[in-house]
Amino acid sequence: MVSKKERAKGALMGAFIGEALGVGPHWYYDLEEMRAEYGDWIDDYTEPKADRYHGGLEAGEISQAGILLKMMVEHLIENNGYDQAAFCKMMDEDFLPKISGKAMAGPGGYTSQSMRHLWRARVKNELPWDQSAGNADTTEAIERNIGQAIFYAEDLKVLSLNITDNTALTQADNLIASLTVAYSSVLAILVQGEKLDPEISKKLMRAVDRGELPFHKVTSDNLNPPAKDNTVKESDLYGEGIFASPDGLLSPSYMARAAEDQDIIIEPAWKASIVYGMPCAIYHILPAVYYLAARFKDDFEAGVLNALNGGGQNQVRTMLTGALIGAQVGFSRIPARFIEGLKQKDELLNLTDKLVEKCK
Repeated sequence: MVSKKERAKGALMGAFIGEALGVGPHWYYDLEEMRAEYGDWIDDYTEPKADRYHGGLEAGEISQAGILLKMMVEHLIENNGYDQAAFCKMMDEDFLPKISGKAMAGPGGYTSQSMRHLWRARVKNELPWDQSAGNADTTEAIERNIGQAIFYAEDLKVLSLNITDNTALTQADNLIASLTVAYSSVLAILVQGEKLDPEISKKLMRAVDRGELPFHKVTSDNLNPPAKDNTVKESDLYGEGIFASPDGLLSPSYMARAAEDQDIIIEPAWKASIVYGMPCAIYHILPAVYYLAARFKDDFEAGVLNALNGGGQNQVRTMLTGALIGAQVGFSRIPARFIEGLKQKDELLNLTDKLVEKCK
């Protein structure tokens, strides 16, 4: 039996490992070019080419997504949980001064669209935080909030409130926020001890019924019509339409069913990136992540390497897959070479242990 601490540690270190694995071959949309540069199968950390994303980093270093996750974890440890005012102060003082609003610059060698928009809003235009979110349809809020999903794994209501608030700092689209909370909720219940299988969405929907997750739902069990006598109470934590639909909680079960269905064949598994889409948008990333994390729920190495070798936005695909599989297998079943190859191994392990000890 894998302990909760093992699962929590596996989730966080799985995310750091996945992010670092993607530093070298990040954003190759021409798979033949990626294979020519890195070989037919990438199976470890690699150094990025000087003229590409993250040029100048060494194999095994984390880049900006990993750095922001690390900052969030440090924030949670220092504040014994999430404090929005303190988080904003940290970003203003410790992160935004290090970027310039340019893409090919900043910690980790590349700065995302969301962070570039945030820099323009906060630094250049001096806007308040509640006017600083942008319209990027990507996964930055998921990436940094992996720390919160682990910290608050046993309290889905607090998790959902905190992650909704934190996501709103950088993402203006309510749909992106709902999918961010959905992934975070999946990770949380995996840390609790669940598996990413076809039943996972039922468990998430029961949390909606209990008022723990902020999704609007009027159907009865198994998505049947509501009772005509109105005995089924609408689950609506924030009022109608905050997260208008629970569909983001239903997707993981469909991906898990696809992974188990012998009539649905994606071979080799890395081609999930082509089936679900190679670009950065959250609606391409999450289906591939859920599929790979369900298919390889007992095999961390196979899961992250198939996520990595699919090209495109493979860094985030591998980071999010690594967190989900790490939560299922536990830290001890992550291959040692992935731990040893991290450049900040000792710091990240120490930070992870501190977070795990403080988990709610």
